[in-house]
Amino acid sequence: MQLTRFTDIGLRVVMRLAVADESRSATTPEPAIRSAATLTTKDLAGELAVPYSHVAKVVGRLSEMGVVHARRGRSGGLAITDLGRDARIGWLARTLEGEGEVVDCNGPVPCPLRHGCRLRGALAQARSAFFASLDEETVADLVAEPTTSVLLSLTSRADIHDASAG
Repeated sequence: MQLTRFTDIGLRVVMRLAVADESRSATTPEPAIRSAATLTTKDLAGELAVPYSHVAKVVGRLSEMGVVHARRGRSGGLAITDLGRDARIGWLARTLEGEGEVVDCNGPVPCPLRHGCRLRGALAQARSAFFASLDEETVADLVAEPTTSVLLSLTSRADIHDASAG
């Protein structure tokens, strides 16, 4: 099973925000101080090496789901919610992927086997098992060491490019 790029980016965004939240909470307990270090959509796009427009769409969806809190404006930024931190990976992936079929038997040219085929059912069952296995992990599980250190060491690709040019 292959996840869409949208889901891949969504999972990476949630992981990065979970680690940012954890590190802010550990170092600065005051909410006013913590908000100064909040990541933006632009920051995430640079660190995760994905287009800003993609991250913006993903953040919008994660915000609708209640996984990410997005605040606009000068003191704005992104923060993971309690739901996001404790979310099961299978639920996140399932929700970001949507409820579509694994194969499109009724597309523009319908499959001639669609009325007597068992493949569609077998693929649906495999998809369910795939997401169920991901439900055994939470976002908090995924961002434990050594992943925490890797996520905290991310820098924008623009920063790397600027440093090498200088």
